[in-house]
Amino acid sequence: MIIDTHTHIGTMLNFDMREEHITYMMKEYGIDHCIVSNSECATHDHFQNPIPKEYIKNHIDTNQRVIEFARKNEGKISVALWVNPYDDPQPIEKMIIDNRDIICAIKFHPFHSSLRFDSKEIDSYIKLAQKYQLTVVTHTGDGEYDGVQLVYEVAQKYPDVNFVMVHMGLGTDNNEAIDLISKLPNLYGDTTWVSIESTLRFLEICGDDKIVFGSDAPIDGKDTYLDNGKGDRSLYQAYFNEFKDMVSAETYDKIMYKNAQKLFNIKDN
Repeated sequence: MIIDTHTHIGTMLNFDMREEHITYMMKEYGIDHCIVSNSECATHDHFQNPIPKEYIKNHIDTNQRVIEFARKNEGKISVALWVNPYDDPQPIEKMIIDNRDIICAIKFHPFHSSLRFDSKEIDSYIKLAQKYQLTVVTHTGDGEYDGVQLVYEVAQKYPDVNFVMVHMGLGTDNNEAIDLISKLPNLYGDTTWVSIESTLRFLEICGDDKIVFGSDAPIDGKDTYLDNGKGDRSLYQAYFNEFKDMVSAETYDKIMYKNAQKLFNIKDN
């Protein structure tokens, strides 16, 4: 079994990620369950310039689209609500109440929000996660908004909320993230654009209970699991193949689905 905890739909900047891409890649590559978020309410571009308001979609509408997608694929799709922290959280709370059975997380992207993870705006949504026992998943890099140290500090503040450092510091050697994750029981990592070498180092330091499989698919197209859209082999091929011989069967199963089942309360189909 494989659960991909980090997938997307939405047309955002140069990305075109479609619902049919998700269903295709699940069938083609043997993915049993996906946690999906909609990227269309991002407020800043790749250079952190504000996106014109007419191109920013309301996070109620974008999340409703994911919920409808999940309802059409009961038992195979769960929802991570990608929120715009600048907006009022009250409508999102109603959405959680009405759809708690399929909503398993609140998703942040501090870089594309141009907002520090320890900001008061994000804090109001973390309180929602705390209230409804949702996992918090957040993009991490090495910048002033998305640095792993910020996530660590917020996770310290909310010991009863589970946090996932997506990417474990994108573009870094992952060492700082691994060290911080080892220090807190409510802090987790994922494999999104993380090398097998970093994951093996993670296992040595943090054990095999605190990391989940994630991919960002279909960010490089419907065959993101196969190649990068330019013909180069995707690093996820190593997770599907060689990695099985590098760790025990129990560890492999934990990373590929068992940890996700516990962290996001996902049941067997």
